[in-house]
Amino acid sequence: MDFEFALTTMLDNFLSFPPLGLVIVMLLGVGLANQVGLLEIAFKAIVVRASPRMLTFVVIFVGIVSNIASESAAIVIPPLAAMLFLAVGRHPIAGLAAGFGAVGAGFSANFIVAGTDVLLSGITTSAAGIVDSSVVVTPVSNWYFMSASTLILTIVGVLITEKVVEPRLGPYDGSGSDRDNSEFLITADQRRGLRNAGLVALLYAAVVIALVAPPNAALRGEDGSIITSPFMDSLVPIIFLFFVSVGITYGIAVGTITSSSDVPKLMIESAKDLAGILVLVFAVAQTIAYFQWTNLGLWVAVQGSGLLEALDVDGVVALIMLSLVTIVLSLVISSGSALWAVMAPVFVPMMMLHDVNPAYAQLAYRIADSSTNMLVPLSPILAVALGYIQKYDKRAGVGTVFALMIPYAATFYLIWMLQFVVWTVFGLPIGPGEYLN
Repeated sequence: MDFEFALTTMLDNFLSFPPLGLVIVMLLGVGLANQVGLLEIAFKAIVVRASPRMLTFVVIFVGIVSNIASESAAIVIPPLAAMLFLAVGRHPIAGLAAGFGAVGAGFSANFIVAGTDVLLSGITTSAAGIVDSSVVVTPVSNWYFMSASTLILTIVGVLITEKVVEPRLGPYDGSGSDRDNSEFLITADQRRGLRNAGLVALLYAAVVIALVAPPNAALRGEDGSIITSPFMDSLVPIIFLFFVSVGITYGIAVGTITSSSDVPKLMIESAKDLAGILVLVFAVAQTIAYFQWTNLGLWVAVQGSGLLEALDVDGVVALIMLSLVTIVLSLVISSGSALWAVMAPVFVPMMMLHDVNPAYAQLAYRIADSSTNMLVPLSPILAVALGYIQKYDKRAGVGTVFALMIPYAATFYLIWMLQFVVWTVFGLPIGPGEYLN
């Protein structure tokens, strides 16, 4: 019977998995904007225009929000930050540390809903179905908290860079002769593309606001609600169309899009990045389906909830314990989505039986997983960071990277969890309609 169930439900498990369509649609839109070069040039334009006094703040802020561009942010932001630090007489490795600390440790924070939000919320929804199939965790379930985290972590990152990391490095004794000023250049076409894309973004935002803000707007719910409304149900398509609109506008301006046939070609290129996600989703879909069919997930959740009751642990403490388990496991499994795929079928039902909203379990996980991103020995970003650092210090090794990243990882985690506890104690929603219980 087990073998029969595995074979007969395999395709349905995969095709009906909640995040499958959402992730594909979301990443096709973001991928198009990335393929035409919009995201890279936009981040570069913001960082390059920063005044020397605000340079650290801008680097940290842009590094955190650049997770919209996924792993490519680690290739663009840190080396650019290093050259800008060197250009104003500061230690370039401090710029690298700021860039990698923000991109890595602050990965989940953002004002903009990203592919990570879509994928993780889908996994959480499926895991929650082990206990209650009516529970839905949306891509904006952590949005309020993550938006506030973006500003808080930016300030913390600035203090770590300027008060801890940079003083330890001391003055830079390199000549700086290997500086490549071409990295600072933004062409006239690129500037025009950014301007045009910005105008389209404003127009698009105005249209969406007009469809949502008025009391009887088309995308509001029947009772006038926004939380349960067509707007929330169509959030991913709205974001997809936004990135397609600004991506096409920028691509036309810089010449990467010369005809309508170029758009699907660029989307095909971006779709190559979906391969790993599709493999992950296929495996996760089967695992959660088997957990549900065998009731193993529910059994583990009941046992875990009983243990929490016996220990007299409340929801906040249980979530802190979840984050600590995540830290340990994240040092072994480098992929955040893969790790949550392993943990969610166990911990989400457990927390639900302990009367904890699954969106909070997801948030506790994201805080811990993001904070340790730059401390995973098998992470490819670690090798990238070492390569950039050795450009300015030939003696640097893996230990150098860890020494630079530990202050960001430890401080981000502690401040982030403090924010989480305070947020929860004061009963603030972490997303639209999302409370602890």
